[in-house]
Amino acid sequence: MRPQQFRAFTLTANVLLRDLVTECFVCAAPDPAVVPQGQQLPYKKFQAIWDTGATNTLISQEVVDACGLKPIGITTLRAVGSEKRTNTFLVNILLRNNTAAQNVQVALGDLGDSQVLIGMDIITVGDFAITNVGGKTVFSFRIPSTKTIDFVKSQPKPREPSGFRPGPPAKKSRKTRRRKGLPATGF
Repeated sequence: MRPQQFRAFTLTANVLLRDLVTECFVCAAPDPAVVPQGQQLPYKKFQAIWDTGATNTLISQEVVDACGLKPIGITTLRAVGSEKRTNTFLVNILLRNNTAAQNVQVALGDLGDSQVLIGMDIITVGDFAITNVGGKTVFSFRIPSTKTIDFVKSQPKPREPSGFRPGPPAKKSRKTRRRKGLPATGF
């Protein structure tokens, strides 16, 4: 898979999302020697669900039929408690804001209501972030990955109350030391 130059998109919802669903466009990955420079590719529009638990991207039979895709190989899909042999295809996937993943090898799968499942093979080419501030989900993705997102490093350091200066640790009183069975003097 070869990522396109820098592109990004953000999806904002006014509620907490349980599924990340976006539109996407798919076409057969063309042979660059056959497609003239600047020719519009025959992309078809589909619904994609993003799944960080999926190793690879999957497409439905509907995508195969609509795009006239031809198999390039066979793979084994593994899910909890099952394995299935299925065809693979080479496609271009255009996401929101012309964010593209080109020459992606995908497998045929049963996806329920979605036609495309975006897996970690695409997600790991870019930067993927989800926030849920104020009960609203914001999902953002960019290709290629440009910098590390580290919530620990970006967290502001806690401020000490003004006028506060930490002093030496307090010593235990003789009374406290006797109660705990320690000698009244010494360490």
